[in-house]
Amino acid sequence: MTRDELQRLIDVIVSELAAAGSRPAGTITRCACHSVLDDCCPDRLRGVIDAGASRVGVHASGGAPSGVASMIDHTLLKPDATRANIEELCREAAQFKFATVCVNPVWVAHCARLLAGSGVGVCSVVGFPLGATTADVKGYETRRVIFDGAREVDMVINVGALKSGDLRTVERDVEAVAAPCRDCGVLSKVIIEAALLTDEEKITACTLAKAAGADYVKTSTGFGPGGATPADVALMRRVVGVEMGVKAAGGVRDLEGLQAMVAAGATRVGASAGVKIVQQSRGEKPVASASGY
Repeated sequence: MTRDELQRLIDVIVSELAAAGSRPAGTITRCACHSVLDDCCPDRLRGVIDAGASRVGVHASGGAPSGVASMIDHTLLKPDATRANIEELCREAAQFKFATVCVNPVWVAHCARLLAGSGVGVCSVVGFPLGATTADVKGYETRRVIFDGAREVDMVINVGALKSGDLRTVERDVEAVAAPCRDCGVLSKVIIEAALLTDEEKITACTLAKAAGADYVKTSTGFGPGGATPADVALMRRVVGVEMGVKAAGGVRDLEGLQAMVAAGATRVGASAGVKIVQQSRGEKPVASASGY
């Protein structure tokens, strides 16, 4: 990134922060309908939500969204997951037609073989769950999981660099993953770990992800101090606009939770409770799945 490019990026971030803080003192309110900041209210973002949701064939309307399974990454990232657990995850994904299975890198090749021809993709994680590895290592991880069959990559940003104000390092960190993904036609998602950030830092992280050419921003790893919230999703959607996807992950455990994230602007949801959510959307009694729900 040149000095001029960095300055333009800083200008964009400053303008976003100014927009977020432009209300006069004492006038910041929360909407009565969703209890989020008034300028992030999903009803005020309805056009953005509909534009985003239409890309994955779902709509932010009353009742269960249509095509619920098609917007879920069926997730199993536990370190003690066994081969049998992973194989059951893939069977469930093929049966319910989830968007992807999201697994640790060691399982990517096996999942790609099991899901070949099923229409279900394989998503993997990079720099997970802390984000505290160097950009070149994240770049290698990305190329390796793509080689093994991943078609989507969820990377964790360098949170410490972001909180230190080191924007150049964060941008290079994201670009190290986004660039090989673009070259290979693979979707890249940037996990900002929102529970560790101030609203200003969330805005900065989303702006940097957009500038680096990532396809999605994502709320959480599920291993941090908190998971997805509608307020964070709405804020992220406002920052990235309609051009990018927003993935809500961490703590989405039922249909009601998924509906709240879609209403706030999410176009993808990462959940270990995917089977339960789909069964609830069909009016069926949930049964235990490979991920423990």
